[in-house]
Amino acid sequence: MRDRVLITGGAGFIGFHLAKRLEEDGYDVCLADNHARGALDSSLKRLVEKQNVRLVRVDLLDPEETRTLGTDFSIIFHLAAIIGVRHVLGRPYEVMTQNFKMLENVIELGRNQSRLSRLFFASTSEVYAGTLKNFSLEIPTPETAPLALTALESPRTSYMLSKIMGEALLHQAELPFTIFRPHNIYGPRMGMAHVIPEQLRKAFDAKENSLISVYSPNHKRAFCYIDDAIEMLRCMILNPETTGATLNLGSESPEVSIREVVETCIEVVGKNLTVQACSNTEGSPSRRAPNMDKLSEFIDFKAKVTLREGIENTWDWYINHVFIDGGVSAQ
Repeated sequence: MRDRVLITGGAGFIGFHLAKRLEEDGYDVCLADNHARGALDSSLKRLVEKQNVRLVRVDLLDPEETRTLGTDFSIIFHLAAIIGVRHVLGRPYEVMTQNFKMLENVIELGRNQSRLSRLFFASTSEVYAGTLKNFSLEIPTPETAPLALTALESPRTSYMLSKIMGEALLHQAELPFTIFRPHNIYGPRMGMAHVIPEQLRKAFDAKENSLISVYSPNHKRAFCYIDDAIEMLRCMILNPETTGATLNLGSESPEVSIREVVETCIEVVGKNLTVQACSNTEGSPSRRAPNMDKLSEFIDFKAKVTLREGIENTWDWYINHVFIDGGVSAQ
């Protein structure tokens, strides 16, 4: 009997790529999504046509609907959440209450499984934001860094707080779990509200020899291509010793400036454009990079795709699926 995997938020960016890889590995995969952000595009349609993949529309805020997903999953990936700056700033109360409620219902679902081996929870690198703002934060940042909060009256705090609450809930849920904290994962089908597809779009639309505006140009990030991130998650599944662990997900190096990222996007698009440095985005950390030593204790894999290669792959997908024909993309 094949192992069955449930991926909540399965129509989204990470969920789609994870499902695609697990299907290739022979798992039966169920994608649960309310389609609030995950798009039913041609890529997802092809995936759900596979014999061992199904897509279920479900409201994870409803405990009864959540229970209908079944009782025979060996692995659950809980990726569903209200995310994105627009939602976080505009709906902070719902971000906190609904993200927590969805996890609570998924935990109850996990308790009803006949053979659950692991519940994986997608946290966020934002959990380190309060420490960076109020104290000193080691960068690259280890998972052992003490967590602090940003101002509670700030709407932006809502997302990171919902994830910290989620991590704490899992520690008390008496289920086998693994928490992972994604750091700047990018690649095809990630929507447009992210720096790399956003800058590829700007470069695509720009006239030759024009300016392209870049905010926070000197801020640095360590980016990780989606295929590398998925391989790390796959290795976590295969190693039961990651049970109970909280692990960074991403690449420790190289750290590159946003200006460098934009310049690479311009080169890949193939236009002659000039970067115009603009102000720093409020609330954006000047540096972000994960320390990957802890994950390396469990898995023998390091990111392989260079930033240039990853941006080229991302460009190829967007030019063929979104920019020219106006197709939809996961948000």
